[in-house]
Amino acid sequence: MQALPLVTADAPAPARRLPAWLKRPLPVGNENFFTNNLLKELRLETVCENARCPNRPECYARRTATFMVLGNICTRPCGFCSVPRGEPEPLEDDEPQRVAEASARLGLRHVVITSVTRDDLPDGGAEHFYRCVRAVRQRTGAAVEVLTPDFLGDATAIDRVIDSQPDVFNHNTETVPRFYKKVRGRADYQRSLDLLARVKQRAPHMTTKSGLMLGLGETREELLDVFADLRAAQCDVLTLGQYLTPTLKHVPVARFLPPEEFDELAILARSLGFQRVASGPFVRSSYHADEMIHA
Repeated sequence: MQALPLVTADAPAPARRLPAWLKRPLPVGNENFFTNNLLKELRLETVCENARCPNRPECYARRTATFMVLGNICTRPCGFCSVPRGEPEPLEDDEPQRVAEASARLGLRHVVITSVTRDDLPDGGAEHFYRCVRAVRQRTGAAVEVLTPDFLGDATAIDRVIDSQPDVFNHNTETVPRFYKKVRGRADYQRSLDLLARVKQRAPHMTTKSGLMLGLGETREELLDVFADLRAAQCDVLTLGQYLTPTLKHVPVARFLPPEEFDELAILARSLGFQRVASGPFVRSSYHADEMIHA
């Protein structure tokens, strides 16, 4: 797979027509409204909404959502993400209880909790993650998956989240190292690998997970190198999905990968030892996460 150059002009790239395999009908029924209204009632943010996920209608119709805690303003300027950037609001002390309440009323058996990056907080929000995981467990008994930022590599913060005993510890590498500066801003590739390795070191039984967006211009060789690095960090589960630019101001799509290519990459990833691989145009970190882990 040859790399295609990213658009580097200052002006926004023109919109690209989506291929047929990235078009699908909207779900029917009232469950979508039930989920949406419940989240509004409990004043909860979701990455589904804030990141403009194309799977939101389907997931809401399944009465599931990925909770986004620590507010809805991020402290990092990543080129791929539509979550607002700026100065975050103070933490809401009752948010863990509200996440737990929503999880119970949605009947979730697998709860996914993610967050914005909060470099302004001394612990990056680790204690808040801990409280959210414990609250959900107390209220529901459901399995819990966390999808965390890198906490600037702070071992104490990472350990605090590990201590909450999530069933799955997810941290996305997002893309290949060559694109980190443009796509992930202040993130660091090795820091992300080290975080995943630390989770396994501290809690060998805990499932670790990571994901990448494809179609930014990466080569097949670069992807295989990342797969190998993740396996060296003892990452268990991998997700691969098509990157879709949220707006014309964000990093543009270089290429739309056909479904067959996602299938090929899944086979290659499994051959390296990943326990589970979800690979497809619509795959996202938490898309059908319950089925992926509990299958």
